[in-house]
Amino acid sequence: MNSDVVFIGLGNMGLPMALNLVRAGMRVSGHDLVPTSVEKFIAGGGNNNPDLVSAIKVAKTIITMLPASRHVESAYFGDNGILAQAKPGTLLIDCSTIAPDSARKVAAAASEKGFTMVDAPVSGGTGGAVAGTLTFMVGGSEDGFNVAKPMFEIMGKAIFHAGESGAGQTVKMCNNMLLGILMIGTSEAIRLGMANGMDPNVLSEVMSKSSGRNWALEVYNPCPGVMENAPASKEYSGGFGVDLMLKDLGLATENALSTSSSIPLGSLARNLYDIHSKSGAGGLDFSSIFNMFAKAQ
Repeated sequence: MNSDVVFIGLGNMGLPMALNLVRAGMRVSGHDLVPTSVEKFIAGGGNNNPDLVSAIKVAKTIITMLPASRHVESAYFGDNGILAQAKPGTLLIDCSTIAPDSARKVAAAASEKGFTMVDAPVSGGTGGAVAGTLTFMVGGSEDGFNVAKPMFEIMGKAIFHAGESGAGQTVKMCNNMLLGILMIGTSEAIRLGMANGMDPNVLSEVMSKSSGRNWALEVYNPCPGVMENAPASKEYSGGFGVDLMLKDLGLATENALSTSSSIPLGSLARNLYDIHSKSGAGGLDFSSIFNMFAKAQ
């Protein structure tokens, strides 16, 4: 059966996003290099065409949700890539978080071949992906944004047209740099309070109603036991991985160098997540940085 949508990348974020399209009544062919991810997608009502190239050839919309710039470029370029195999008029949406320059490179090549393409990274975590309440930060033409918007409305709640190609990635890069900084600061503050005998539940509640309130504290608390559904209370499983946060902070650092921008806190956050990753925590949720600040015994 031909699919309306080919969705490539069924990770922690991509899988629930793709399943929301299925629940909306769309015919979706889901693809991932990890067989268990494809199995979960099929179990949720999705389809899978074992021949990705043939699926690409007949799709009306192709959505990619991949780990890094090199993966996105590999998916779009080459003889068997999306740009070579997709039919004219196919809508291309990249929801990956990648370098703005890479997004502009792929979009320019897509435009040359007559495709409508937008970069549309997301924010909201796995909970937002499941609930369909993600924030979409979209780069591309106004026409491209309007064509793609109905897809975003199925998977998200807040949808912003940030500007031309690459603008969505720029906003996401800045957002995730700030998120990494806030998670580290929140972890430090809770650990300091605990070292003084405070109950982290009480401390978190008070701070969430005070001037230190932030998303990491209120929605994604890094202290185990404070929020039942947060990754911290599930042994830091699922969610947004340390290595993915490290990648995003690396994008910010590289961009700061290329634009002669000063990001002292962003650079420090990148270094701390690098240390945390190298300690063996790369596969844990990024809120596990909380463990770095445990009081020495």
